[in-house]
Amino acid sequence: MRGMIVSAGLGTRMMPLTDLLPKPALPVRGLPLIAYQLALLAHHGVSEVAINTHRHHEKLEEAARAFCPSGVSLVFSHEQTLLDTGGGIRRMAHFLRESDPCVILGGDQILDTDLTRLVAMHHERNDAVTLLLVDDPRSEEFGSIGIDSKGALRRVAGRFDLGGETCSGLYTWVNVVSPRAFDSLPEREVFGHIDDWLIPLLATGASDIRGHVATPENCLWVPVGTLPEYLTANLESRTLSYLDAEGRAELRGVRFLSDVVIGAGAKVESDARLRNVVIWDGEHVPAIRVDNGIFADATFHRCDLANRPFVNIRDASSD
Repeated sequence: MRGMIVSAGLGTRMMPLTDLLPKPALPVRGLPLIAYQLALLAHHGVSEVAINTHRHHEKLEEAARAFCPSGVSLVFSHEQTLLDTGGGIRRMAHFLRESDPCVILGGDQILDTDLTRLVAMHHERNDAVTLLLVDDPRSEEFGSIGIDSKGALRRVAGRFDLGGETCSGLYTWVNVVSPRAFDSLPEREVFGHIDDWLIPLLATGASDIRGHVATPENCLWVPVGTLPEYLTANLESRTLSYLDAEGRAELRGVRFLSDVVIGAGAKVESDARLRNVVIWDGEHVPAIRVDNGIFADATFHRCDLANRPFVNIRDASSD
């Protein structure tokens, strides 16, 4: 089975960190974000993965190759000019349509769900496209997608509504796509995959574009698209079904303390007092008192999070 991780973009909501690295290469608990997505796909039988890239593409390619699971091959699609989500998928349609079906993921999230079951459901219903949704209270923040009793898409946020909705969920940016769906891609280079591809099909009566609403117990979805989300994703320990992320990070030399993540090879002065801080690999943190932020490129980048007690990391200092 083939897959794609949609990773091209400017990462404007994550600046200034994305001035240093593309968003999917940013370290989350000691591993680049794309390592999680590659491991998830590999765990569920995807052996060939396409990744589209844009800014700092060489750094993303380096991270993907370094953390690519054994037995998985990579194909990169560099976009000198951004093609938007649909345009990026269209450029790789020749690759993706050779898999029945393929799986397409967004590149700014940590996800843990049963993709194998989702693919089987897609086959059983003979869908053209199946979107994974999750019942999540953040739907009002991110926008929800509504489906009818048979799973057919009926509504997309507040901008498209056919009526007949029976339930809804938050879109996790997971898509299972059959080869025939690519026949209906717009004949242009730059477009969005929801508004310019799927919604027009729904408007003309397509009934084989469906959604599946998972429960939070069956779908862990951690967005990593803003600085506060990035910091939260780093500070929360989580158990994943497909990857011992912290164990692998610790083998690299990453250290985890209460509310502090210290990257491999990073040095921290003994008098530093930190709270809710992520330190990137190889950094040297002076004797400073800071909270809620990321230390990268010899600079502390502050984010706003709820207050937590300070942690003295004297015992974590390194020579």
